[in-house]
Amino acid sequence: MAQHTPETAPAPGLGQVLGQPVDHPSAWTADDMRQRQQEWVYQLTGTDVAELEAALAVAEATGKAVQDVALPDFPLPTLGPKLRDLLREVTHGRGFQLLSGVPVQRWTKEQSVLAYWGMGLYWGSVRPINKQGHLVGHIKDIGQDPERPETRLYATAAAQPIHNDGPADVVTLLCLSPASQGGTSHWTSSTAVYNRILARRPDLLPVLAGPWHFDRKGEVPPGKLPFFEIPVLNFHEGYLSVNFSSNYYMLSQRHKEVPRLTPAHLEAIKVFEDFAWSDSLRLDWQLRPGDVQLLSNHTCLHSREGFVDHPTDAAQQRHLLRLWLAPPEERQLPEAYREIMAGGLTVGDRGGIVAEEKLKVPLHPHS
Repeated sequence: MAQHTPETAPAPGLGQVLGQPVDHPSAWTADDMRQRQQEWVYQLTGTDVAELEAALAVAEATGKAVQDVALPDFPLPTLGPKLRDLLREVTHGRGFQLLSGVPVQRWTKEQSVLAYWGMGLYWGSVRPINKQGHLVGHIKDIGQDPERPETRLYATAAAQPIHNDGPADVVTLLCLSPASQGGTSHWTSSTAVYNRILARRPDLLPVLAGPWHFDRKGEVPPGKLPFFEIPVLNFHEGYLSVNFSSNYYMLSQRHKEVPRLTPAHLEAIKVFEDFAWSDSLRLDWQLRPGDVQLLSNHTCLHSREGFVDHPTDAAQQRHLLRLWLAPPEERQLPEAYREIMAGGLTVGDRGGIVAEEKLKVPLHPHS
């Protein structure tokens, strides 16, 4: 698994503190961004695609397992700098980016996984997404029961509530095929949600900045409890980082050691989700084959609606790939993030789930 070293020091803190509005590109509204789509959708050019396919051929020729393919095995002399520029907009700017035109429809699934891995190497260190040590995730309905406490909703067709993928700095998705019906993606600036709460319900800020208990959904490292504490609002060295996932808070209530959610907690969840889901803050997008979505887990929330797959046609069965990444240039995080970041806070080398098995890249959803 390739590791990056920081190329430059992170930008200085922006002076963001609890109780004051955040004035930053990450505090965008959907009303504004709908008028500026050309700024956040990058369409691969013919030259970009040719370079990507040439890099794929080089990587295939090495004969290496996907997880052993490193940057020199996936040369992108002109596209690589573009990919890093897009990432910087995610980590230091608005917090999200879309890239379109990856030619997945003429590749095999194995080629798509390898090419996506290669692109990810330009964005940071790839982190394991589960205790099985998977470095590339498959977002697909594989028949798991969404009602089971430890089911990951990405392995079902159920709707996902608004949340961020806590154990990483950046989450990225590549669409291989959309659903027959539904499956629209949504994302919202968590920074803007904070600003809205500050303006309209400032009484809830102390609740959101206090401790919340987060369930591990059965992925419990040795010697750890099946839950941990982390606030929703985290101000540190001048930056606001938001960690929110209501289903994990609710699920933690199954443990008798966890304090009961108070009426103030429940109201804070409702108000937070109402703002996050509002038309003025929420962007909607139907991911198409070859679309790549990049989101900052610190400044963006995301969700997806439920979907229906075609019973037999794989081209109409929703299948996305996912990477969790630790970029070489990122903000510092407070001590409260140590548990969710798998015990480490070092920029470029943090996040993911503590793996119990050897790290690997599954080529298919059932691997």
